[in-house]
Amino acid sequence: MIILPAIDIRGGKCVRLTQGNFADETVFFDDPVEAALNWQEEGAKFLHVVDLDGAREGAPMNIFVIKNIIEAVDIPVEVGGGIRTLDDIYDLIGMGVRRVILGSVAAEDPELVREAVEEFGSDAVVVGIDSKDGFVAIHGWEESSKIKTVDLVNVIGDCGVSTIICTDISRDGTLEGVNVRFFAEMAAKSGLSVIASGGVSNLDDIRYLKDLEIDGVSGIILGKAIYTGAIDLKEALKIAEAGDAD
Repeated sequence: MIILPAIDIRGGKCVRLTQGNFADETVFFDDPVEAALNWQEEGAKFLHVVDLDGAREGAPMNIFVIKNIIEAVDIPVEVGGGIRTLDDIYDLIGMGVRRVILGSVAAEDPELVREAVEEFGSDAVVVGIDSKDGFVAIHGWEESSKIKTVDLVNVIGDCGVSTIICTDISRDGTLEGVNVRFFAEMAAKSGLSVIASGGVSNLDDIRYLKDLEIDGVSGIILGKAIYTGAIDLKEALKIAEAGDAD
């Protein structure tokens, strides 16, 4: 199981939001590159970078910051936020992004997901499914669609992707604990590799999700918990990378 430290970028800074609320923001690093180097030094093997401004505006907005991160670290980086076209994907992969995350566009235009997978491969394209009250949230989580989360999972499964990132928005940034049932359901219904995001608050949450590895939960995104010190990244990595869940 892989642990992916999250680096959320807004206004060129590394921030954390609570439940995706842009009015509830905490700045942790003025320079996101510093955050990236810090997590790499702590042992991270993959980084999860989100362009929050891009997600809100519908087009990548922090390209130069993302480029600086990629040039600074030696580990792979996945990027999401505002990626809506094949040209966006070309630009990011050309820049050195290992995986692009398609979010809102996956809900609004699944055919583009299919085209992206055909063009770039399933290793380079993942889909982010952000769920709130059973429905998919889009456009930086500021809008709720009429698409049920489980229905989108079924649609995406037919588009050729191999990995989905599932976020429980109700828990994201709250440190209230992980919704194990939600991630187990997403893995069971999709039959895909699931990366869990939202609510992870302590090492026990890592252990709970590690127990779901056999069911298809292959990764965990850590955000506020590692920034506040609630979780020590090195300890989380030991649990996630252990041969079993003990």
